[in-house]
Amino acid sequence: MLRNIDNNLWVAEQPQKFFGLEVGTRMTVVRLSDNNLVLISPIKIDPELQQKLADLGTVKYLVAPNLFHYLYLAECQAIYPSARAIAPPGLTDKQPNLKIDKVLTRDKIEFDSELEFMLFAGFQALIVPKIRTVNEIIFYHPQTKTLIVTDSAFYLDDSFPTATRIAGKLIGSYGILTPSWLEKIATKNPQLLQQSIERVMAWDFQRVIIAHGKIVEDNAKQQLAAGYQWLLS
Repeated sequence: MLRNIDNNLWVAEQPQKFFGLEVGTRMTVVRLSDNNLVLISPIKIDPELQQKLADLGTVKYLVAPNLFHYLYLAECQAIYPSARAIAPPGLTDKQPNLKIDKVLTRDKIEFDSELEFMLFAGFQALIVPKIRTVNEIIFYHPQTKTLIVTDSAFYLDDSFPTATRIAGKLIGSYGILTPSWLEKIATKNPQLLQQSIERVMAWDFQRVIIAHGKIVEDNAKQQLAAGYQWLLS
């Protein structure tokens, strides 16, 4: 179901399991001034969602925001063959069969004046048994003062199944906007990550849309700062 969040800003969610736990996943849709649409972290596009998107504008950009959120990219490319696929550094090496048109932070991206972005350098994830490079791109939509993140923060709440809530409490991501302690353990270059979060906090955002969990509408900037206080203090 496509939900309007603010002017020219929508989200659509679907179920998604990770290590057997239902964590859900969320796609963010940004409409540009030329009526073209940017789909950040595309999900499965069924006919109903395809029609709703068509009612909003033309799907022009399909964005994989990090090295893990690309699962539905090829399916979306089949639906929208004229759309441009945009990915973070390293995805072409990880998934050489994916057709990628431009790489974020390296190539010129046409929507950068309306949708700002940066590489969240230094952010890594512990996905047992290895520490993984994420190469997450964080987005900022100035028109609505909205920050769009993927796996660099979570907010698991009572809307999730019991097993997911328990796991969220164990990793410190339940009822709070924060990275989990798994990401803290995985951080090998805290100085670089500190520089990244300081750049993020320089944006004037009031809302945070995340891929897994509750959208934070109230005191979002303060909550994210608190989640990364171990770096900002």
